[in-house]
Amino acid sequence: MAIAAYFLISILGVAARSAYAVQHIVGDSNGWTNFGDYTTWAASKTFNVGDTLLFNYGSSHGVDVVSKSDYDNCATGNAIDSYTSGPTTVKLTQPGPMYFACPSFGHCSTGMKLAINVVSQSSNTPTTTTPSDGSNSSPPSTTNPSTPSTSNPTKDVGSSSADRANMMVVGFSMILAPLVVFIC
Repeated sequence: MAIAAYFLISILGVAARSAYAVQHIVGDSNGWTNFGDYTTWAASKTFNVGDTLLFNYGSSHGVDVVSKSDYDNCATGNAIDSYTSGPTTVKLTQPGPMYFACPSFGHCSTGMKLAINVVSQSSNTPTTTTPSDGSNSSPPSTTNPSTPSTSNPTKDVGSSSADRANMMVVGFSMILAPLVVFIC
């Protein structure tokens, strides 16, 4: 019975950790368009390993994952990954900077590009964003993922589903833990 209890607690621990993953809808309700301000959008978010980015876009757009140099120069010919039939979900699998651009002619140069920094959930590494003026300088603003931001009163759409998942895991834990103790 002790093995069953250990197994159950292990599963709940994994479920609780995965419940923290957030789906970030790029551009929120506006989606991935050539009218978005993605630098400002990204500055209000913390992107963790395990989170996803959801790009909602029409047939005249796409999403390319590009290098920093290609991001800076709006060059999409050497894309690391390319998606053209939206919506597109990109899972953030490792810490570090990631760069995205629309491959449609002229869209990147008018601001349809996104730079994020993905952090490990246990990391205190600051999140940085790239300036919207197209300069190659280092971004001036940082936010620390361990310090909650109070400047954005609206809640990210994806975090509400993560909160519900977290509450479900806690609820199941509160029900199953006494049951396991009773059985053992």
